[in-house]
Amino acid sequence: MTENLNHQQADDGLTDLAELSVGELELSDRAALRRVAGLSTELSDITEVEYRQLRLEKVILVGVWTEGSAAQSEASLAELARLAETAGSEVLEGLVQRRDRPDPSTYIGSGKVLELSGVVSATGADTVICDGELSPSQLRQLEAKLKVKVIDRTALILDIFAQHARSREGKAQVELAQLQYFLPRLRGWGDTLSRQAGGRAGGGNGGVGLRGPGETKLETDRRRIRHKISKLRKEINAMGTVRDTMRSQRRANLVPSVAIAGYTNAGKSSLLNALTGAGVLVEDALFATLDATTRRTTTPNGHVYTLTDTVGFVRHLPHQLVEAFRSTLDEVADSDLILHVVDGSDPNPEWQVEAVREVLGEIADRRDEALPTELVVVNKTDAVDQLALVRLRHLLPGAVFVSAHSGAGIEELRERIAELVPHPEVEIDVLVPYARGELVARVHREGEVLTERHTEHGTELSAKVKPDLAGVLESYIVNGTSA
Repeated sequence: MTENLNHQQADDGLTDLAELSVGELELSDRAALRRVAGLSTELSDITEVEYRQLRLEKVILVGVWTEGSAAQSEASLAELARLAETAGSEVLEGLVQRRDRPDPSTYIGSGKVLELSGVVSATGADTVICDGELSPSQLRQLEAKLKVKVIDRTALILDIFAQHARSREGKAQVELAQLQYFLPRLRGWGDTLSRQAGGRAGGGNGGVGLRGPGETKLETDRRRIRHKISKLRKEINAMGTVRDTMRSQRRANLVPSVAIAGYTNAGKSSLLNALTGAGVLVEDALFATLDATTRRTTTPNGHVYTLTDTVGFVRHLPHQLVEAFRSTLDEVADSDLILHVVDGSDPNPEWQVEAVREVLGEIADRRDEALPTELVVVNKTDAVDQLALVRLRHLLPGAVFVSAHSGAGIEELRERIAELVPHPEVEIDVLVPYARGELVARVHREGEVLTERHTEHGTELSAKVKPDLAGVLESYIVNGTSA
């Protein structure tokens, strides 16, 4: 009996597992590896294994306020804190330096570096994250003076992308962006290897045993990285060809495409799930999903179209990522309609809109063509008070207000999408014999039926259809006319 009970419990576990969506499985897998605050990971018995302590990396954030208001500067640092937490860090302090421009040597100036050094020593931080992109010289100077690891905003975002990439294409795109970022920042062993003599007997300052070709490791590493970058570009181009082929097939079948774009954590994946039931991963974290996901769905009147969830944007999105994710971002430019998702619960949604449109503008400039029609969708309205909603309606006229979590406004969004996606353009009047009922069903499925009447000879239809379907129905056209 116990054995039967165990089998029953195992079967129930498999059933529960089968009912989980792909996104829920991925989320549980990601959570299984997450560190839990407040739980001791120190080993009481260290006689047989190495003593180690598992903890979050302690970081201090540093920003330079060069333009805009103090609120904007603080919001940028708050976003950097969220990025750091997403990457697996514990934020201890945040410092902002008011300057006309970042210091070319140390980013924040020598005086602020001394203050920062004292904060690092007092808090026991092991990493400093700067809210900007540091030059190689700034990086070296700060690490030399602070004696801890220093990274910038770009490296932090690349680290998050590396953690969350799942598909082969996504991993290749992130690796390409990382290599492009690190190539100019490679460092050798400093003075240790620079003491090597050039090879002339008795010359130089190396002495016996240190005469040789000099420091060549750095050049070798750079050559290997350039070779790897070239190889990755070829692989991504090949994967982009597959994506282009799939896109061209949809266009050949005249299936309208809708791209979901927006700021990171605005709820794009949640919206895709609400509209299509895709079941992709949803998490309250920045850049939770990176891989583009395409699903087929229908408008309220039955017309098929595709929805594609794309990578999220952020202020000062590293240009390496824009370049590496070019094939993914092209899904936005090649679509028939862009759903621009905005987080309505964010204190400054207009900054999100500006950042997203800036990246979309870069895509349009690179392709030298206009972007498709944009429909702004304000999400998370269930977490917004009425006063903020009134402000958003004034700020974003024509936007659709929804909550992917509660389902509010989703039907209105479906109607707006149905209005804005391309419609069949060929108008026909046909008399279809009852023996060809499949053609009538296809007209209902792919076209727009204006009138329908059943006669003794067949079904009379007046409809708007696609050119390929109009060709199939050509022999059944009445009065010899079609528009």
